[in-house]
Amino acid sequence: MKTSPKREDPHSDSDTEPNTRSTSYKLFFLRSKVKSDTATSMLNCMVVLILKQKAKTLGRETVKLETFLKPESIAVIGASRNPEKVGYKIFRNLVESGYEGKLYPVNPKAEELLGRKCYGSVTDIQEPVELAVIAVPAKIVPAVAEECGKKGVKGLVVISAGFSETGREGAKLERHLASICREYGMRLQGPNCLGIINTCSHMNASFASANPKPGKIAFISQSGALGSAILNWANQKDVGFASFVSLGNEADLTAADFIEALADDEETRVIGLYLEGVEDGERFVEVAKKVTKKKPIIALKAGTTDVGMKAVSSHTGSLAGSDTAFSVAFKKAGIIRAYTLEELFNFVLAFENQPIPKGKNVLIITNGGGPGILAADACEKLDLELPLLERNLIEELESSLPPQARLHNPLDVLGDADENRYSMALDAGLKSKEIDALMTIVTPQAMTPVDKIAEVIVDARKRSSEKPILTVFMGLNDDSRPIQTLRENNMPNYHFPENAASVLRAMYDYSSTLKLKPEEPPEMSDVNDEFVEEVLANARRQGRVNLTIDESIGIARAYGIPTPRYGIARSHREAGRIADVIGYPVAMKVVSPEILHKMDVGGVVLNLRNRQDVEMNYDRIVKRIQMSMPEAAISGVLIQQMAPPGKEVIVGAVRDPQFGPLIMFGLGGNLR
Repeated sequence: MKTSPKREDPHSDSDTEPNTRSTSYKLFFLRSKVKSDTATSMLNCMVVLILKQKAKTLGRETVKLETFLKPESIAVIGASRNPEKVGYKIFRNLVESGYEGKLYPVNPKAEELLGRKCYGSVTDIQEPVELAVIAVPAKIVPAVAEECGKKGVKGLVVISAGFSETGREGAKLERHLASICREYGMRLQGPNCLGIINTCSHMNASFASANPKPGKIAFISQSGALGSAILNWANQKDVGFASFVSLGNEADLTAADFIEALADDEETRVIGLYLEGVEDGERFVEVAKKVTKKKPIIALKAGTTDVGMKAVSSHTGSLAGSDTAFSVAFKKAGIIRAYTLEELFNFVLAFENQPIPKGKNVLIITNGGGPGILAADACEKLDLELPLLERNLIEELESSLPPQARLHNPLDVLGDADENRYSMALDAGLKSKEIDALMTIVTPQAMTPVDKIAEVIVDARKRSSEKPILTVFMGLNDDSRPIQTLRENNMPNYHFPENAASVLRAMYDYSSTLKLKPEEPPEMSDVNDEFVEEVLANARRQGRVNLTIDESIGIARAYGIPTPRYGIARSHREAGRIADVIGYPVAMKVVSPEILHKMDVGGVVLNLRNRQDVEMNYDRIVKRIQMSMPEAAISGVLIQQMAPPGKEVIVGAVRDPQFGPLIMFGLGGNLR
């Protein structure tokens, strides 16, 4: 049963500042010296309100994107005979990648291209066309899309630029294109994108200059140019991909759609993301949260500075968004955040083939003291643990290794170590119940058999299906025999210990994500929704976008948040009477919808211990406000019971334009 908030005295007809239920208001910030149960109530209240609102936006069906990832037939519209044109490169890539489906070049000025019959229009093709890749000038793309719709094409990949990234007219053209796709039930990738690649389908429907080798990595990028560079880099490093998706302007299909589609793809073990912004942040988080329970997602977010954010908006026309909001959203979704391209691929390569560690206990094996110390420092800074091996394992190593070997952690097998010493150390680490992951450092010295050491590490990796083994062969070229041995066996090498430590931390973070239980929303009963709606409606009628402090307190009480006793005084005598009823000490705060930061304008007085001081300070507060802010309407002064000494906290919320409501909780400000 819903009840009105309890009122401590005849003057306490108060209400609160706005919550997530109303988009017209800023969400309330409550700062107080409160007990932990009060802070918990405040957080629970916000969580419930946010969940109620989110429920309205969820329930969207899973997007099936077989049409884009594994189409049975493709038409390339704008397939040029000129090798310098994008349309030629796309068609050539499809032919050279060995695409096994039906392939139709569309060019009204040509009879054949690369041995394939050309068609004047997609409607001239007699057989069904599942996917159309469009590379024609932007102004005629809508007409081509219309033809595709009439043909019954299921999906469009629009390579052409000249849409929302160019300004208002381009955005208008993009909206028109999207409306055509909706009319015919077609899904749209792009426009302004590099294309799409799926190595399992032998399909390279892009104008990238490289055909990637097969692998277990799916990469989704909002930058086509960056994607092309990554594909070239991957070929040089012998890194494979399961699929590559260039999103472009995301007029229809988004990063969330492709993440969702790749969730159950058996060829994909890890998903890498390059993001500049997201349109529907709440859906992005909900989708990613489900997918990260099946496979890791590593994201690199660009546009984290003011200059970067401006560059993002001019690049794809998207909003870069708050970097704090992205960090919070990634954490909530279980996404691992990388801060550089190098870090992104360090993470992705480890997750592609290494097992996920069960904990954060690391054994460092090294043949050099200095690198071992650097590795230990890096692990310590990242809150990774370096436990000792069990006594029986140490005794085994003592009987086999030279007496000078240091059997601590790092485990130093000495500078003259051969492959046998490494093998014994690796075996000990794999057998240990204290160890969750291994970092093997090799510094090549004159007597170091680096080739054989690489081979014993590979053998150890094959014997272990539970513990990751990361290698740090320092000072070797990528084309050296040891590195090639590792690469051929799907083991990435890291040039420095710090890189390997950051990877192990990311892997531990993901293992923690897998252990998280589903969130259970807090229960709230006896919530007075009608009271809250009336407070907000009253503020709207008065044309206000902020609530007064007494309104804020009333709403807090309506949602079960305990607050100190209070009353509103409209004269100094009334202030004294209210203070006598409440009991001393009291605080005094000006009540005005125009004054949000009351202390800045002298609108707050604390720790008043008698009626005389209360009445005197009432007049002082009113005079100070009249002098500093004569335009502010003062509806009274709040007299409130001083809270007992305690930790000062602040709880609040903001509405991020991309991710929706975000809760903030932390230590309070400068109240004394």
